[in-house]
This record gives sequence, C-alpha cells and structure tokens, in this order.
Amino acid sequence: MYELFETLRRSPDIEAPNLFASDASDRLVLDEAAGVLGESGSRIGSGEVVVIGDRYGALTLGAAAEFGLAGIRTHQDRLVGEQALARNAEAAGLTDRYLSLPLSEELLSGARVVLLQLPRGLAELDELADSIARYAHPDVVVFGGGRIKHLTHAMNDTLAVHFSEVNASLARQKSRVIVARGARRPVDALPYPKREHNAELGLTVAAHGGVFAGVGLDIGTRFVLEFLDRAVGEVTAAPPTERSLTAIDLGCGTGIIAAVLARRFPSLTVIASDQSAAACSSAGETMASNRLAGVRVVRDAGLALQPDASADLIVCNPPFHVGSSVHTGVALGLFRDAGRVLRPGGVLLTVFNSSLAYQPDLRRLVGPTRVWGQNTKFSVTASTRSATRSAGN
Repeated sequence: MYELFETLRRSPDIEAPNLFASDASDRLVLDEAAGVLGESGSRIGSGEVVVIGDRYGALTLGAAAEFGLAGIRTHQDRLVGEQALARNAEAAGLTDRYLSLPLSEELLSGARVVLLQLPRGLAELDELADSIARYAHPDVVVFGGGRIKHLTHAMNDTLAVHFSEVNASLARQKSRVIVARGARRPVDALPYPKREHNAELGLTVAAHGGVFAGVGLDIGTRFVLEFLDRAVGEVTAAPPTERSLTAIDLGCGTGIIAAVLARRFPSLTVIASDQSAAACSSAGETMASNRLAGVRVVRDAGLALQPDASADLIVCNPPFHVGSSVHTGVALGLFRDAGRVLRPGGVLLTVFNSSLAYQPDLRRLVGPTRVWGQNTKFSVTASTRSATRSAGN
C-alpha cells in the first residue's frame, strides 16, 4: 500500500514541492479500518465500502490494493480530485475497482464501512454524517481521518448527533482517526440544502454543507456585486452584435452572482461554473428557488468546458489556497482560463484580498487591468481582453 502511495500524483490539480497526493492521515485511516475490512476483503463484501472526501485516490486505491476490495463507491466534492483518482487508478491498474457517485442514497445504500477524510467545516461534516446515518447499513462503521491541527472537539460533537458511539484513535504522525458507530437513523426530511431569503439581495439562497459562506453573503461577494452594472455596461457598450452576450460566474459557490446577473440583466446568457459538486447543487437550487431557469450550472475544472473567445463577462472571487496550504496556483489557473474564454474586449471582474496583489498576473494572463474599488480588505479589478492577445497566452 505504501509503495502505491509513492506513485500517486495530484494532476490535473496543482503539483508543487510542498503539495502532496497523500499524507499520514490516509495511512492511519486504512490501518484503523484494517480489522474491519479484513485480509483480502474476506469480511466485507463487494459494494459494502464507501470512500468520501478522498483527495487524490489514496483511500480508494489503498483499500482496493491492500484488501483486494472491488465495488468501492466513492464521492469527491472537487472535480480535480475525481480526475486525479481516475488517472492514478489507471496507472495502478485499478480502474475496475471503484465507481464515482454523487452524495446520495445510491452512494451509501447498504454500506458497512465508510472511509472518510474529515472536512474542515462542521456543516459539511453534519451533512455527510446525516447522509451516512440515513442511508448506510445500520451497523455501518465510519473511520474519519485528519491532521490533528485541523481536528476539533466540535467534530466529535457533530458526529455524536448522528452516531451513538464516537471515539478517537491514538495520534500518529500528527494525524488521528475518529471512529463512529451506532447510526441514529433520521426520520425527518433531508436537512440540506439549507435555504434562506436574503432581504438585501431579494433572493433565496440555497446551500449544501460544503459550500463557502453557506446561505450567507460573504463580504467579498457583496463588494464585487457593487460593480456588476459597470461591468455589464462596458461589455454592452461594444459595437452592436446580433448574438446574446454571455456572462460566467466562475467559482460560483451558491450562485449568488449568477442569480443577480440573471435577474438584473435578463437579456444575458448566464453560466454558473464551479468544480465543487456541493456548489453546483447549491447553485442549481438557488436558481430553482428564484425561478431563474435560464441560468446554466456547469461542474467544470476552471473553464475547461468553455470554448475559446465565447464569453463577454466573467466574474470571479478566486480562492487563495489549495486545501490547507496558501497557494496562488488555483487563482492563476482561473485567470489563465478567463483570458482564453473571453472574447476580445470582454471583461474579467475579480475580487480578491488586497494583500495578494494579483494585478501583474491579471495583466499578463488577461489584459489591461484597472482597480475599480478598494476597501480595508478587498480589491476589485476589471481586466479587458485585448484584441491583439492570443487566447490562452
């Protein structure tokens, strides 16, 4: 198993010397579950093991290789995680051992063992725990691992709402596993996505547990919303065309920006794009709650599915970290995609923490960049795709 871990890669996610495809918590989860899984899978049947939150395939492929398991069902929120698992499985000759599924009854029905990388957010953990207790076998055992610096007592408390027995393993290599048994089968309706009407926006926002800011309006998004009218005005002031103008909410989260665009500017073709399955489901529910049927929600790694020179406006509130590591690679990849997907004269409207000073990168990857707004924390910039710039350069 450990030899397999050495071969794992993060690609197509960011590769860097300080970023890894597995860590000690993956190993500890598999070691703690070994007594239940048994040698060569003798105690657990095909289709009875579910893996959730596997970052790049270490848990799924480790379980398949070490215990001879087949029929493993997996759920990864991030699309690049799914893609990395597929690449790693192909390299290891294990593509036939697992099936990727949404967080659903299909994923968890009959599961006796769940291997889990614990999420950082309690709402996300609550939704996962509710789903496991709701759909898995009553005797299911959950092995949830993480780095000690990211674990809190509140995680035990959250699991204890859904399971009668919650215990923590001994620490090893700065990692620990929380083991949960005795599922408390819910009898009430699904608690997620949450929905809340935002009077400031005049919109109902829907959110699954794993989405940033939940049903709230984060301060970066609130700030960039102030500049939507100006951005749309710039792209509509270009020479008239018979085609519909297209706007993309890149990294859409709950879809607030896309919903505001669609409501204020009904003539726009609006796309909400995110690589997170929870975000896309939330955005879809937000659109349905506000009867904005014309907004297309796309699960995509960046803008990989969008054609060159196909959008007039892209609005982006980029992340500044990869997992728990501060890293600008994700944001730079989004800027590069925007430079390719914008039509000449199109605008990328970006909000970011002012300390990150992305302006040189935006000029290089998109085009001339102006600061439209700054407050004590955030900057909003508008970058215009030059007519002489080659897409993707």
